[in-house]
Amino acid sequence: MSKFSVVIPLFNKEKDVLRTIHSVLNQTFSNFEIIIIDDGSTDKSKFVVNNIKDDRINLFAKKNEGVSIARNFGITNASSKFIAFLDADDYWYPDHLEKLDSLTNLFPNGKWFATAYEKKYHENFTSPMNSSILKNGNDWNGIVNNYFENSLIDCLAWTSAVCMRKDFFLSLNGFDTKITHGAGEDTDLWLRAALSSKLIFSTKITATHNLDGSNRISNTPTLKRSYMDLDQYEVLSKDNEQLKIYLDLNRYSFAIQHKMSNDLTSYKKYLKDLNINNLNSKQQFLLKQPRLLLISLIRVKGLFERFGMRLSSF
Repeated sequence: MSKFSVVIPLFNKEKDVLRTIHSVLNQTFSNFEIIIIDDGSTDKSKFVVNNIKDDRINLFAKKNEGVSIARNFGITNASSKFIAFLDADDYWYPDHLEKLDSLTNLFPNGKWFATAYEKKYHENFTSPMNSSILKNGNDWNGIVNNYFENSLIDCLAWTSAVCMRKDFFLSLNGFDTKITHGAGEDTDLWLRAALSSKLIFSTKITATHNLDGSNRISNTPTLKRSYMDLDQYEVLSKDNEQLKIYLDLNRYSFAIQHKMSNDLTSYKKYLKDLNINNLNSKQQFLLKQPRLLLISLIRVKGLFERFGMRLSSF
């Protein structure tokens, strides 16, 4: 039996999936299987996959139902004890699975694991994740005592750098299929995982979050997305200050998105349980700005990224 099942949901990624799969096949740790779930692609994605000859690749085809259902389906067909997630436009450094293997051996009682990652904004600009935990050094490995405190800018857990025990994933009931189009499917699962078990983390960057990939679900219009329910965790945040801050930062992000989409009802809904004191002055300022100005500022942000500068309200 393979040590890892690498689960890759696939929907219209013919321009990216070849590089993604090769980043797995080129791993220094080779004891893995690849589970690819073609979620009703209408381009040549399946053709690209079928042209790669490797017995470790298992391709499943199904009708389009969204990334959460696709991932859950893939994991039910996985034979390994550990699930490594990878999106079809992201990619790994050659030592990614080797590092995850090391973490599972160093912390045999761990239930979920992750490595640091970088963000690729476009071909000429890539930036490391931003988290206070990176102050521990370039190759620190250990138990994260407070997931939320270390996830207030970039989350420690990012899908293509996370590994979970299959039984732990199943105990959490997998990805919430009511959340759609990149509106918090991953965030919701990592939040539930963090409340259930401490994350084992390595500060070594071994994965790339490709924000410049094709056909990204995060580009889906806001009003066509079903967002995660932050309010269900509000009771738990009464005794967890860092969780409350984490929830409020997500409320802030969701509120801004809905304001720019002119959905003021949802905008006000996210403000209802938001403690404004958990936002910095820049975030408080942006929250009050008119829709058209926010849209203009997003465009300016993208322009700065083209020149190699990352702007953030966090």
